[in-house]
Amino acid sequence: MTAVAANGSNRKVALLALGLAGAMLALGFASVPLYRLFCQVTGFGGTTQRVSEAQAATVSAVGKTISVRFDANVERGMAWQFKPVQNVDTVTIGGRDMAVYTAKNLTGKAMTGRASFNVEPEQAAVYFNKVQCFCFTEQTLQPGQEVRMPVLYYVDPKILTDPDTKDVEQITLSYTFHPVAEDNAKALDRTGGAS
Repeated sequence: MTAVAANGSNRKVALLALGLAGAMLALGFASVPLYRLFCQVTGFGGTTQRVSEAQAATVSAVGKTISVRFDANVERGMAWQFKPVQNVDTVTIGGRDMAVYTAKNLTGKAMTGRASFNVEPEQAAVYFNKVQCFCFTEQTLQPGQEVRMPVLYYVDPKILTDPDTKDVEQITLSYTFHPVAEDNAKALDRTGGAS
């Protein structure tokens, strides 16, 4: 093999390796949004659906009911009190309903949090539709401030025809509040964690 042919072959291998590394880097950056989209479309991992007012207006109540249990948690070290106003509600499938949670900042400084959520059983998540929710945006509470946070939702009537969910009698909607990144160190410091 000549030196020119070897250099051409080495150049092709180097370009191929560089292209592969670039593709892997791009996939790494895209993996979180792609996973989030996958979960929202399929309900995987208990991810609920987000719908518009217009989409919600096309759904009709079917007269059957289901029990919805509300759960509330805060990440360790986040000095908030967070709880549902009502722990369990019986709702009409297809009819809009509202759950209300309360949150109180127990610190002497403003603190911002973001709620993550899931639904159990997981297979019911694809039928749990949120029209409005405090979990769609970050929430900032001033020192000692207490707020009421509503969730407007409905359970899609298709839950009754899915063989995996037709016998579900109760759905649990669970939220966990986490401090927003820039507040994380401050929150831990206020509660005696690492600074």
